[in-house]
Formats: sequence, C-alpha cells, structure tokens
Amino acid sequence: MTAAGDLVTKLCSWLVPGLAALLLGWPAAPATARALDVDRDVCHAVSDTTLPDKSLSALRFSCQGTPAGYQQGSLWLRAPLGDAAAQRGDVALMVHQSRFDRLAVAFTYADGTTRWSGVRAGDYGSHWRAGGQILFEAPDRNVPLTAVTMRFDSLSDIEFVHARAIPKADAGMQSAGMAAAVGAALMLLLISCIYSLSLAVAVRRQYLAWQAAWAGTMLLWGTLWSQVHLALVPGLAGTVTTQICTFLACLAIALATVSAVTAVDRGRVPTWLRTTALILGLGVGVAGLPLALIRGDSLGLLADILGLVIIADLLAVTACIGWAWRRGSVEARDFLAAWGLPMAMLAIIHIVDVEDGFWGGGSKLMVLVAATWQALWLAAAATRRLAHLRIERDHARSAAAKAQQLARRDPLTGLPNRRGFVESVTPLLDRARADNLPAALLLVDIDRFKSINDIHGHDAGDAVLCGIARRIERWEGPMCTVSRLGGEEFGLLTIGMEGIILARFAESIRRGIAACDHNEAVGDRLVTASVGVAEVRPACDFQQLYRLADEALYDAKRGGRNKVVVQRHHDVTGSAPDREVARSN
Repeated sequence: MTAAGDLVTKLCSWLVPGLAALLLGWPAAPATARALDVDRDVCHAVSDTTLPDKSLSALRFSCQGTPAGYQQGSLWLRAPLGDAAAQRGDVALMVHQSRFDRLAVAFTYADGTTRWSGVRAGDYGSHWRAGGQILFEAPDRNVPLTAVTMRFDSLSDIEFVHARAIPKADAGMQSAGMAAAVGAALMLLLISCIYSLSLAVAVRRQYLAWQAAWAGTMLLWGTLWSQVHLALVPGLAGTVTTQICTFLACLAIALATVSAVTAVDRGRVPTWLRTTALILGLGVGVAGLPLALIRGDSLGLLADILGLVIIADLLAVTACIGWAWRRGSVEARDFLAAWGLPMAMLAIIHIVDVEDGFWGGGSKLMVLVAATWQALWLAAAATRRLAHLRIERDHARSAAAKAQQLARRDPLTGLPNRRGFVESVTPLLDRARADNLPAALLLVDIDRFKSINDIHGHDAGDAVLCGIARRIERWEGPMCTVSRLGGEEFGLLTIGMEGIILARFAESIRRGIAACDHNEAVGDRLVTASVGVAEVRPACDFQQLYRLADEALYDAKRGGRNKVVVQRHHDVTGSAPDREVARSN
C-alpha cells in the first residue's frame, strides 16, 4: 500500500499541475483560429430534411433573429470566410459534437464550386477527433474560399453548436495536443479509480468506495465525451454518446456529493445540512436520466435550471465540509483542498465563455482536468491518513507486544516468569511426547535465602538473585528453557537427557551456583542451592512434572541442603510407578 500511495502522491504532485499549467497556459484560441459565433457571425435557414444538399444556393438565409422549428427539420448555418487562410484555401472546420441525426458541411469557393462532406449519428468515419470534435478539411483547390455552411438534421438545440474555422496545420497540432491532454487525464483517473477501490476494500471505508465509483464514472464520461471510444465502437458516434455523457455527468455529481458527505463524521455536521446536500446531489443524479433523453427546444432551459441546482449542491457540500473542518475533521480538510480547483473551474465556466478555448475542449476539458485533480488529491490524502493510522497501529501493536513480553518476564532478573515458563515448556513437552524423549524439570531453590535478606538487606538479596540468574541463563538452549518461578526458586526444563547425564547436568548447575561470586553483596558468605529433579518418560504435563520435581526438592532440603535429588518415573500414569531416588552433593 505504501508504494502505491507514493505513486499516487507523485502523480498528483507532478502530472496534474503540469497538465493544468499546460491547459491554462494555452491561449483560449490561437490567433489563426476563428470561433464562429452562432448569434453574430452565422446566418441561418430552416428547411425540411428531405431538401437535398445541392439546394443550398436556393435557400434564403437570415442573419438576424433566432431560428425556430429546426428540431424536426434541417438547420442551415452559413458563415462567410475572408481571412488569409481562406484566400489560400487552407481552412479546416472543427465542430463540437452535439445531438443531431446528420451533419453536412459545404465549402464554397470563389468560382461558385461547392464541396460537401458529412457525418451522421453512428458514423463519423475518419472525421472524429479527441476532445469531442468533428473535423472537416476544405479540399485543396487553388481557389479562395468564400463561405462554409453547416447543415444539421434534427438538431436538439442551437445553443450547443460550437464551431471554429482554423488552418489545417493548426488543426492537426491542436488535435494532437488535445489527444495528449485527454489521454493523460483519463490515465490518471483510471489509476485513481483502481487505487481508491483497492483502498476501500482493504480498509473497508464507505466513502472510498463512493470515491472510486465517482472516479470510474468520470473516467467513462471523459472517454465518451472525448470520443476515444469511437476507435473501438464507431457505431456510438453522435447522439447516443452525447445522451450517455449527460447522464454520466449528472451521476458523477451525485456520487461526488455522497462521497464528500459520508467522508466526515455525522456528529461534526448538522443533520439538516447533511440531508440538504444529499438531496441536492441525488436530485441531480436522478435528473440526469430524463435530461439525457430530451430532444427539443426545452433542453437549453432545463440545462440552465440544472446548472443552478448543481451550484446549490456544490455550495451545500462545501458548507458541510467547511463545518466539519472547523470542528477538527481531517477528512474535511482534505476534501476542501480537493474541491477547491473544481469550484474555481465551475466559477470560470459560468462567468467566462470558454467553449471555444483550450484547443476546442472548452469547459468539458476544464471539468476533466479538475476531476483528475480532485480524484488524485483525494486518493493521495486517503493514503496519507491511512499511513498515519498504520504507523499508529504498528506502534500500538509494538507496545502491546512489549507489554506481553514484559508480562512473561521477571522484572528483576530478566528471566521468564512462571507464566512465560509454562508457555515455553509446553512445546518442548509436546515434542518429547511426539519423539518419545525423556523430559526433566529441575527446581533450584537458594538455601537459607531469607537470612540473606534479614542480615544483608533486600538489595543484597536482589543482587544474589541476579547473579544466580545470569549463571542459570547460560543453560538456555533449544533443548532447555529456564525461568525464575518466584522468590528464590528457579526452574529449568530439558528434554533428551536422562540417567547419569541428567544427574551430572543437575550437579553442574549446583556447583555453578555455589561458585558464583557475591562478595560485593554478602561478603565471603557462601551461597548454595538445593536442586530437585523429576525425570519422566513418557513426558507428562507441566503441573504433574512440577509436583514430582517439588517432591525431589523437598527431599534435598530435608537431606541437608546443597544437594541434588533426582526422582525417575518411568510411568507417571500407572497406579504404582517405579521410583528411583538419587542423591548427590
């Protein structure tokens, strides 16, 4: 998760600002491009769809007023050309895709010749370009161009018609730049969608799932709007794609609203404000379906009304996030930073007409860039938060493990205590039973330890215990585990030793303890220990083994101390086990 999070963070910090700078730094329209203003630069005429294209010269165009009744017929838009590029015949027309059944473009030359080319819904041929545009190039003739005419059959609304006359070389350059910009944005959205979805599954956070759904919807919308899908599915060109894009745009707003509102804790935002934001967002999502299906003169009005509802929704979401931020929500802070650029983009779109800017991508390209920024920022922010949570979790686990370790260790000597000893001897006894090995428990008790505390003090007694613990710790190994069972009693459990070897091992322990130097604590007083050994085959459980070793230790104490007593039990489960007692000193 860390490597993927670093990747998302780097992409967010490098690519998105670069993409935004590239788009925002490009002039709204090159000096050689001419945007055709439908209300000012274009004359119009309306006819029946059965009228053939060659009847262009017979039409009567009006350059004033607004055309009407074209939704069930054909709308003709004619623009005169008189610039230097037109004199050379070097003109390309780039038209934004919209809802129509057929689009035919006529280039008229000074000698009266008219050349036609066209597309229809479901078949754009080779005319489509990335960025939701359709390109028509004037045929090469050594005659100046005088006019260009567009004929739309069954156009939904003239408000959505945008076209630019541009030199052919600039058209190729802008198409390549648009393809690069759109491709980068879609790739980043894809990365963000996959990453957010993986985070949602890994940490089971609901808002991350909504965020992934939103990024996926924006990815699909960007793919359809930019017409990249036509390389694989050319039959979706035109109205169907536009209708799907309308629905996806509304759905994306609804998903973004739900993601933002569910990201903050319920207790940090008033219920009425939270409910208002959700109702507005879901209302936009529901309105997307009928808006996508409408084809008529009411489409523009409904789009304007929906735009106001979208602004209200964004303001409500911003209010929710701001309210939660003031109450200390980290998620709200991240969402405010993520929503900053989209809010600014929406403000620019509603204040400034940018439809003919940014290589013709206009407001839709700005929305795509803003969505990319928002998706990657939120993914990177979620990664940072989860990284902090993971660090805190690791610290908590480390502290818990340390606490558990301390709970199994004697704080004075550092040896395992009784609890730790029982846990460590259990696998040894299991191994002894599985391999039919002998097991032995050695209980070591310091002789007359109470008198050391009474005469020399408890600090001296602690020093003696620590010195003996260091000596006993030397015998710790894969076949032997040691502990301080409590007070002045130590324990060693070993497997694989029996008979004389075990007795010599116990004796070496007794001698090693007696050889410890305690001069700094008790002067020249000799400190000895008694050792009780219980040897069993087959191995039994620890409690039974401890009882047998304790009996041997009692015999060693009663026999005069500083002794080793070994009790061998060859069957601890029978009613009358064999018993052998060995004493040494």
